[in-house]
Amino acid sequence: MDMISGEADPSESRAAERTGTAPLQGLVTFNRLELNRILNLYGRMVAAGEWRDYAIDFLKDTAVFSIFRRASEVPIYRIVKDPRLARKQGAYCVIGASGQILRRGHELDRVLLVIDRKLALV
Repeated sequence: MDMISGEADPSESRAAERTGTAPLQGLVTFNRLELNRILNLYGRMVAAGEWRDYAIDFLKDTAVFSIFRRASEVPIYRIVKDPRLARKQGAYCVIGASGQILRRGHELDRVLLVIDRKLALV
């Protein structure tokens, strides 16, 4: 269910029809605009040869986009959406490979700048 407009995602209902199961309610997900912004950054970094794989996890309280240099390693970055922190520190954060929070904020574009600038500095 889309938190902003209150409408269900059409792909969830189609998936439920195909599989015969009800869509999982209560999961935190990235909306289309957030995913588009993240995948645009991911595509540029893959083209630059920096990244090679990713994983998306939709959990009950957070959504995580993990970025890998190689599929067999731990993620070098994790982009986390936690709506519980939206009014406090911001719903979005970027976490490095060591578990350190690199940037936290209310706007995804501003939070992703910490990764964008890494490429510019090299």
